[in-house]
Amino acid sequence: MATAIPFVWKYDFEYATLETLTPLIRRVTARNPSGFTFHGTGTYVIGHGNVAVIDPGPLDEAHIEALKSTLEGETISHILITHTHFDHSPAAAPLKEYWGTKTYGYGPHGAGKAEEGVKIEEGGDMDFVPDVVCKDGDVIEGDGWTIECVHTPGHTSNHLCFALKEENALFTGDHVMGWSTSVIGPPDGDMTAYMESLEKLLKRDEDIYWPTHGTCIKEVKTFVQAFIDHRLDRERQILECLGSGYSKITDMVPVMYTETDKALYPAAERSVLAAMIRMIDTGQVSCDTDEPRVSSTFTVVR
Repeated sequence: MATAIPFVWKYDFEYATLETLTPLIRRVTARNPSGFTFHGTGTYVIGHGNVAVIDPGPLDEAHIEALKSTLEGETISHILITHTHFDHSPAAAPLKEYWGTKTYGYGPHGAGKAEEGVKIEEGGDMDFVPDVVCKDGDVIEGDGWTIECVHTPGHTSNHLCFALKEENALFTGDHVMGWSTSVIGPPDGDMTAYMESLEKLLKRDEDIYWPTHGTCIKEVKTFVQAFIDHRLDRERQILECLGSGYSKITDMVPVMYTETDKALYPAAERSVLAAMIRMIDTGQVSCDTDEPRVSSTFTVVR
């Protein structure tokens, strides 16, 4: 039986409005809804007066102007980036210029893989380079708030979560979302790293998660465990497909993703490829090419 993930799809929000969520957390949602962004990018504002912004969002003039107008009279002292996809980091540049502040992130797009010699395909914000490089465990302090950086590679190699100490909350970017699972697309996306990052969160003690898309997650350990179980279910589905004579990912996806919009099949294929690479690494599966690709032929290792 497939793992049931307790997704939350309904919540109240308004575009271009600075909404108060908790004493220290506010949010402005960009109007960039899609099958990958849900209702849009939620840019979080931490603190009051001198504030941090987490994931300023896409290079969208309306969203940038909404941040400027709703934060009039306040100052952005820190711009924190969970990762460098186009719906998360590009607005950092105009906000940095407007407020004369610094950006914080793990590194440029592909930073976590480049050090391993992996060439990353363009598909992210290749212009972003953080002013301050943040590693796992680094602490950033501001006016009334303290944030710990938590490196969570998998969705991207440079993905960071940010733990707000004062509210025992974790901003999870795209690593853990309440409305959908994350797309893991090789070579920058890495299913083995993603699973390890989920296990890492299970060992932490935050009470609530704030993803960049959608609303908060409250039963955090139950939710993360469901994500892990879901990925293991996918591996079992792959083995079942291989056992039934399906050897190509493009043939497996319609069988495995029966409730998914066909327009999202290419993303599903990348996720299956990521799972397949992990299964090759663990000795369960082999393929007919030196480097596993969507077009490769896969077989079960007997």
